[in-house]
Amino acid sequence: MTSTDTSDTSVLDDPVGESLRGRHAPLGRTLGRAATYAPDIATFSAVPADPTAADWSDLARLLGPGAFADMFSCPAPPPTGWEPVFVLEGRQMVWPDGGRPDPEPAATGPDVTELGKADVPEMLDLVALTRPGPFWPRTRELGTYLGVREGGRLVAMAGERLRPAGWTEISAVCVVPELRGRGHAGRLIGALVTRVLARGERPFLHVAEANTKAIALYERLGFASRKEVTFRGYTTP
Repeated sequence: MTSTDTSDTSVLDDPVGESLRGRHAPLGRTLGRAATYAPDIATFSAVPADPTAADWSDLARLLGPGAFADMFSCPAPPPTGWEPVFVLEGRQMVWPDGGRPDPEPAATGPDVTELGKADVPEMLDLVALTRPGPFWPRTRELGTYLGVREGGRLVAMAGERLRPAGWTEISAVCVVPELRGRGHAGRLIGALVTRVLARGERPFLHVAEANTKAIALYERLGFASRKEVTFRGYTTP
């Protein structure tokens, strides 16, 4: 398979591990078959689908004692001593092979602009207000992040996160509560989809199963559910 084989969905079964072993390797750390991001970029960690006790031990050594291990959608349970932190039911959605985005959402409303290092404080404030999911001071290094401003204020944002071969995850979709329903999220996602497709890749995303409004939006934009996933986090021994 080539890095642009957008028909290979198997890499989406372990998007964290595939990203850390590939394009995001410079942003993470590995020990044996265990891998994790730098802590100020992401808390996601990965072990193989068939982890051994040594793999879990290597991950614990990478993270340190009492650290948070966000195992994302890893189905393998850790050994005794790893304390559960959370369990969240969700789903993985993918852009159809050969699909093209509707140009209308990106054609109306305030300009969509690319966000950079200088925008990080505002990005963190927006995340704190809207809680779209994990976002840290260097998360923007995972890919391109786009925003919408009104009156100079950053009011909406979305960006690229995990990047397994041939794919790019769209994440951190958020809009200030008082401006929801104006199409900002759809325009940002449409702009990101266009960029991802232009690179010869396919977009995908993850969403909490309880977030029915977001699921409905993603379906309207063209995404389809691929599979159910369970997100889990643990504290290392």
